[in-house]
Amino acid sequence: MKSFVIMFLLAGLLSVDSYAQTQNGAKHDMQTLKVDITDTRIDVISDIIYSQITSGRSNRQLKMTLLLPQTDGAKPAIVYYPGGGFTTAVHDKYIQMRMALAKAGFVVAAVEYRTVPDKYPALINDAKSAVRYLRAHAKQFNIDPNRIGVIGDSAGGYVSQMMGTTNGEDEFNVGEYTDYSSDVQAAVTIYGISNLMNIGEGYPEAIQKVHESPAVTEALLLHGPAFAEFAGKSILSDPEKAMNASPLGHVKANMPPFLIMHGSADNLVSPVQSEQLYKALIEKGNKVDYVVVEGAGHGDIYWYQPTVINKVVEWFKENLMGSGVKTSAQKVEGDLRDNL
Repeated sequence: MKSFVIMFLLAGLLSVDSYAQTQNGAKHDMQTLKVDITDTRIDVISDIIYSQITSGRSNRQLKMTLLLPQTDGAKPAIVYYPGGGFTTAVHDKYIQMRMALAKAGFVVAAVEYRTVPDKYPALINDAKSAVRYLRAHAKQFNIDPNRIGVIGDSAGGYVSQMMGTTNGEDEFNVGEYTDYSSDVQAAVTIYGISNLMNIGEGYPEAIQKVHESPAVTEALLLHGPAFAEFAGKSILSDPEKAMNASPLGHVKANMPPFLIMHGSADNLVSPVQSEQLYKALIEKGNKVDYVVVEGAGHGDIYWYQPTVINKVVEWFKENLMGSGVKTSAQKVEGDLRDNL
């Protein structure tokens, strides 16, 4: 019996020694990682319904996705309007740009909007509804309602331009939360459209002919598709209506600051679109930066590079986070009081 106990104890000691050796070996293999805290946490909320469009036979829910930096204090917000040739508005894209803006401390909302066959001004009404929604929920999302900017590419750039040039125009403020302002404090347009009547300006004649067709998307946006006895209309058939639906038709003094960007090799939306917007804003004494990206086409890989993205981030930091940001006077101040 005594021999059995001794053997049992020896076996236990050997097991302990073996375990210790295993642990010591594991300890030698373990790596220690020292982390410097440089980035904040960013949360995402998807499928937020910011507006409901109800007709006699349907109800459409318009959605946005929010990127929320988890930092203290109310933050400026930036609304992203996607491009899609006026036929789609897939809002959960351009994630590199949106994440860079969120990392810089902005709440970023990516917004879908109505497209063709819905006619103008449906997409602008939606764009303004999204801004009003954010102001109405500023406290919930930790947003400073006095500092809301917009950005868009291509058709989304058109929407962004319209948002900036129609500050103070109440005709688009329909739907919900109309007690809140839809004005914006900064606008970025990336290869956007400023005049629906000359999208192909400077291109070969064959391309310009396409833009005279009743079937081209800007004509469908303005006049709708051919149906029954309506044969459709060219964008050029009603210049006054087309100009009223174009950002150039709304340029005036005291616009928010603009950043205009276009690729020198864009073969879809003429660089003339950005050049003419720049000239019109300057003539009215507005603050505007105009950047031509050498060699860049329309929505190609150039626009996803850090050089371009950092340019946009730094511009927004200067024009939306800076102490000199102009707010939208009494109405936005009222929004702020309502959220306290």
